[in-house]
Amino acid sequence: MAKSSPGAFALSEILSQPLCWRTCFSELRDNRTLSRIAEQLGGKRNWLFVGCGSSFYVALSAASTLTALTGMPARAVPASEILLFPRLTLVGDDCIPVLISRSGRTSEVLKVAEAFRERNIATLGISCAPNQTLEKLVSSAIVLPAADEQSTVMTRSFTSMLMALQALAATMGRQEDFLESQRALNPCAGRLIEELPNHVEEFVSRHAFADYVCLGQGALYGIACESALKLTEMSVSYGQSFHTLEFRHGPKSIVSQQTLIMFLLSESGYKAELEVLEEIKELGGITFVVTNRAEDRARRAADFMVELGADGPELARLPLYLPAQQLLGLYTGIKKGLDPDRPRHLSRVVVLEDEPSSEASEHAAI
Repeated sequence: MAKSSPGAFALSEILSQPLCWRTCFSELRDNRTLSRIAEQLGGKRNWLFVGCGSSFYVALSAASTLTALTGMPARAVPASEILLFPRLTLVGDDCIPVLISRSGRTSEVLKVAEAFRERNIATLGISCAPNQTLEKLVSSAIVLPAADEQSTVMTRSFTSMLMALQALAATMGRQEDFLESQRALNPCAGRLIEELPNHVEEFVSRHAFADYVCLGQGALYGIACESALKLTEMSVSYGQSFHTLEFRHGPKSIVSQQTLIMFLLSESGYKAELEVLEEIKELGGITFVVTNRAEDRARRAADFMVELGADGPELARLPLYLPAQQLLGLYTGIKKGLDPDRPRHLSRVVVLEDEPSSEASEHAAI
């Protein structure tokens, strides 16, 4: 694809997500990848999801989903924590580490994979690039080549890897309704992708924010972290993320007309989260809200509202919460005269100096 304007790759990749999800699911189903991995690894009782940057945020939401759908304990840690503080992770032989890297070449993730391999601990890897080092180091692999990207920042790779790991959890938990709900997301996603770009671009054109905050609870906390990171990467803006109710405990002091507060409202915690939204609005904050279905109270407290309108289990909708924030980061970067495809100081793959690579990088987002 020829690049014609700043952010062209990222925009194309954001808009391609419904088609990308369908392609990835088709390939996973045709190859029986998920059922095979479930048979091989489903007997393990503890799961550890490992990544760096955006991939760590995939890990946060994937771990929450696996626990909810299977009842098995799962947690997420950055790869660097395992490398620097291995005793704190307390990984036993009954644990399955899930190693996440879009490129399959992230140095810290590869070092972790090698460490588990030396201990003869079975591992699962997931990436978007075939025939890379990670795939060779792990016991089992999920590879989603349709989700790979040309832009530096992760967009469709994030949602696609998350959906694949959620589908694996549903396969292990024999949650066929969850799998069916995932497959049924495409019409809703297609509608969002059609409607959102112009609305988000117009919202960005009317505002100039100094800071950005994204709030989410439960499995949406990982999505909130990724949303804040997208603003930081694509627009060189200062973004933070908090658990929604934790925002009351100190951070709300930053609320002003110069700070955009993004709320990812869940169904499970809707009432309590809505109260925080109304509180922030009363303090004069500018609010950007994403929820599945909103009532009048939420609409009155939102300066920008995105309603997903999807049916099925709440956790199956997690990927739908991201396109609005991805577009917000994209258009904010373009407005600032930047190229969201090539953020400063960043590269697509983090390869440390002691690893062979033609791509020098100091970035740890993939």
